[in-house]
Amino acid sequence: RHMKLALYQGPAISGATEEAFACIRTQLNGAAAAGARMLVMPELFLPGYNQPEMHGSLSQPRGGAWETRLAALAHEAGCGLTIGWAEREGDRVYNAATAFGPDGAVLGHYRKIQLFGPMEAASFVPGDAYCTFEFGGMKAALLICYDVEFAPHVRALAKLGVSLVLVPTANPAGFDHVQNYTVPGRAAEMGLTIVYANYCGTDAGLPFGGRSLIAGPLGDALVSAGRGEALLVADLGVLDDLPKAALSTQLTDYREL
Repeated sequence: RHMKLALYQGPAISGATEEAFACIRTQLNGAAAAGARMLVMPELFLPGYNQPEMHGSLSQPRGGAWETRLAALAHEAGCGLTIGWAEREGDRVYNAATAFGPDGAVLGHYRKIQLFGPMEAASFVPGDAYCTFEFGGMKAALLICYDVEFAPHVRALAKLGVSLVLVPTANPAGFDHVQNYTVPGRAAEMGLTIVYANYCGTDAGLPFGGRSLIAGPLGDALVSAGRGEALLVADLGVLDDLPKAALSTQLTDYREL
């Protein structure tokens, strides 16, 4: 299982500009050079998280210019890409994420179930389905930000056989408990690996907390970022050496009262 995964933590670049696509290309190339098979980037990277006026006006349909271009960038770099974006379907807009393989093929597409706060509720319609797919010999799934803080969602994915959860996020400053405790706890509870890719810096007055991480199935951070820009890579081969007796058996042991 010597598969490398990468995450990018950086400042928001609003407007789905050429600068945003250049950033995606740069980080994909960096991840590929480090041997990563998948790069995870933050929530609503296109067209920006704290940009509600853009969510409706710039949102795009499946198969539109953004998805086509992102697929081409992944293929060009030879590295998979999981990234958040505003998806339009008719008069509905979703807080969505798509996972592309290293060949640019769409592996999975997901719509955020747990919208957070009044801004998201005003911009988006919640999703209503999980998304799982095979990647690197593992069963993977997508969640977005607040979703991963709900134990029932992570448990539902574990019951589906998922062992890798990719999470684009936009967690503000002041919520460090999510990176410090909640995400590692979710990973340990269900014995899976969670890639949590956050922003740093400030977006239209909203400061982000950074501290992105990849949490392994015992809850330890395989890699973790500070408050600034970072491209992190972890080799999941280290998971093969974990003591099997230490891995969670909650799914089979749970006694419902």
